[in-house]
Amino acid sequence: MQTPPKLIHGDKIAIIATARKISQIEIKPAVELLNKWGFETVFGRNLFREYNQFAGTDKERAEDLQWALDDENIKAILIARGGYGTVKIIDTIDFANFVQKPKWIIGYSDVSVLHLHIHKNFSIETLHATMPINFPENGTENKSLASLKKAINEESLTYSFPSQPLNREGETEGILIGGNLSIIYSLAATNSDINTDGKILFIEDLDEYLYHIDRMMTNLKRSGKLANLAGLIVGGMTEMNDNTVPYGKTAEEIVAEAVAEYSYPVCFQFSAGHIAENNALILGRNVKLVVAKHECILDFDKSQDSDKSIKTLFKLSKGIILAISGFFIFIYILLKLINYLLS
Repeated sequence: MQTPPKLIHGDKIAIIATARKISQIEIKPAVELLNKWGFETVFGRNLFREYNQFAGTDKERAEDLQWALDDENIKAILIARGGYGTVKIIDTIDFANFVQKPKWIIGYSDVSVLHLHIHKNFSIETLHATMPINFPENGTENKSLASLKKAINEESLTYSFPSQPLNREGETEGILIGGNLSIIYSLAATNSDINTDGKILFIEDLDEYLYHIDRMMTNLKRSGKLANLAGLIVGGMTEMNDNTVPYGKTAEEIVAEAVAEYSYPVCFQFSAGHIAENNALILGRNVKLVVAKHECILDFDKSQDSDKSIKTLFKLSKGIILAISGFFIFIYILLKLINYLLS
């Protein structure tokens, strides 16, 4: 997949809202911190509009997203918050300029619509990371923000975290995709539907009934989206709900049961999603996942080195092939010349 350019000091970051409404007060800590990091923040014209629960009408939210994608002076797009609504505008967006000049799209939760649509249709990396609504009011840089800063600055990004009883050990490499489980489920059979074959899938969710988690995992299994994974990473399964008659399993147990017949590595409780420590994930990036007895490692760097080595080897091989071809062409011409002189 294609990697958007690294952000540099002075770059413009657009803040827009594709779903739920947000206020100037709620966004202030993000603006102050991004400015402190050396970036210039610009707002979508409709950012603070209100239409019921949304940040403006579908048309207004789409206008802001289209503007942010098309404006060449904007180097990254930070979605203000999640909620619901991105799916209502995705089919009205023209990604032609974005494909020609990619930029980082940052967010999680409902922003998974953008992640999945872009990966499926354009093969461009995006950032599953914290959003302005989550920036601490006191301006401190927590772990979520530290990981976001590393990602946009293309610094080394590797996570190590404790193993869990439900984990399945193993090592694997593959392109990291995914996002919010409910969004993945809702995009089935659309132009934004996820392709999981040979990929490492990340899932997380919030405020769902346990039987809903089972329904969604069963859907992924029946549609073949779990069978050919390279690996599975389960993030926060936060504030799950149950009925009066208990479902009898946790969200993690439901997920583990859905993938029990497969053999790829699986890890639980990775710190990403609707939780306090929401680590940045470069979706679309080839990563290495190690699930060991006591520790798990998610490495965004070694796989990149591997990719660079493969690209270098390819260029070298191409050069050798061209050189050999040139040599044989020279011999052919030389023989033709000798034959002409002797005749």
